[in-house]
Amino acid sequence: MNVITVPTRPIEGQRPGTSGLRKKVAVFSQPGYVENFVQSVFDSLEGYAGETLVVGGDGRYFNTQAIQVILRMAAANGFGRVLVGRDGILSTPAASCVIRKRGAFGGVILSDGSQPTPGMMLIYRGRRHDV
Repeated sequence: MNVITVPTRPIEGQRPGTSGLRKKVAVFSQPGYVENFVQSVFDSLEGYAGETLVVGGDGRYFNTQAIQVILRMAAANGFGRVLVGRDGILSTPAASCVIRKRGAFGGVILSDGSQPTPGMMLIYRGRRHDV
């Protein structure tokens, strides 16, 4: 596998709240936006080399594209295995259950919770860390 290093810098407003990073899909779909946030999450973790990551979402628009980015980045960062829901579908409660039951290091979940306005949320849940 060829790993490509892409220079980046902080993106204005890319600050997660207590549950994760929530923005409109148009923001997440900007070039480099998902990559920048996911890398910042991975950079905040320690000890995940060779570990298992869970990835999935609730199937909303841009879910598939974001999951593809997360899979490539997980491999490039040294995760040993990634468990992905069928067709990328894995609800937040289901992802949390898989993390616990499979002893995964953590998971990246794409959701929007129960927000009244359309958007997307990237959440990291870990058995050891939450970001």
